[in-house]
Amino acid sequence: MAEKKYVAYVSTYTMGTHHGISVYDVDMENGRFSLKDRVEITNSSYLTLSHNHKWLYSITDFGVEAYEILPDGQLRHINEAGINGMRGHHLSTDYEDRFLFVAGWHDGKITTLRIHEDGSVGEITDEIFHRGLGSIAERNFRPHVSCVKMTRDNRYLCAADPGLDHTYVYRLDHKSGKLRMADVIRSEVESGPSRIKFSRDGKFAYIVHELKRIIDVYTYREENDNPFFEKIQTISTVNEYYAGQTAASALNLSEDSSCLVSSNAGDNSVVIYRIDAGTGLLRKLLCLPISGEYPKDAALFPDNRHLVSLNHESNTMTFFTVDLDRGLIVMNGREIPVSQPNCVVFHRICP
Repeated sequence: MAEKKYVAYVSTYTMGTHHGISVYDVDMENGRFSLKDRVEITNSSYLTLSHNHKWLYSITDFGVEAYEILPDGQLRHINEAGINGMRGHHLSTDYEDRFLFVAGWHDGKITTLRIHEDGSVGEITDEIFHRGLGSIAERNFRPHVSCVKMTRDNRYLCAADPGLDHTYVYRLDHKSGKLRMADVIRSEVESGPSRIKFSRDGKFAYIVHELKRIIDVYTYREENDNPFFEKIQTISTVNEYYAGQTAASALNLSEDSSCLVSSNAGDNSVVIYRIDAGTGLLRKLLCLPISGEYPKDAALFPDNRHLVSLNHESNTMTFFTVDLDRGLIVMNGREIPVSQPNCVVFHRICP
């Protein structure tokens, strides 16, 4: 069987350099990255792969940019598109790669754009502003959309809003690209829901809350053309003793969907959970330091034997060998300098 080869895309704030996306070859055996290329883009704070694995989309200062993924994993610029609002925070596509959704932290806005057959980003099809008041005057006094993610059945867009402590659920019209409110998942007051992921079979949703440092687990189903979410578990992202001023950050599934990874800024730790495939419940395997400051993103390598942490404030990536059975991570070689990293995405190179 041919060896699986991967590249990793890392997004960064540029701050004086124009290269906001770095492309790395992934050494699966040794759990390391080696620089392959850099892409000129301003302040690429978040990346997402299309579900057909042909295109990569990135936030940028003026809106979004689209790239074709070449056979060796390098990127070719396709086009750029404005979002008619303040700078985006997060983005994702629907499961048919027909629409691109952008979450607006600064203006509390969801922007939907059409994706053409060549992967280019087209016109805006809908714009929705969240409205209301939160509970914390310094942070949660107004809406902040931090994540937009479709349910796996491709029916509903879920938009996490840590400003209002809700995750809003919108029904997507697949022809017009319009969104219509269908449900609201209400989190605890002052919890700050910031990211949402769905299990591979789509039956379970995981929402990480940055302020309360917890992950809520929900069952998801559709009945009579309506979505239903039921909370079945709340689990901490930190140990019993943790550093003050800590906030949960990352939320990533392993490639085989057997594990869920989160991270804690302030505590500067990574936490890994085992997912029960039948019940969707989480079991904490480890919560350990990552040898850097503000792990904004953290992810298991596709083989679940290594882990990378993107440490935003210390301007580094740190690498670890992972033993899930023993609940251990061991630092694997020297850190790699990278300026203000935000997001890492693995992509398999197909022969």
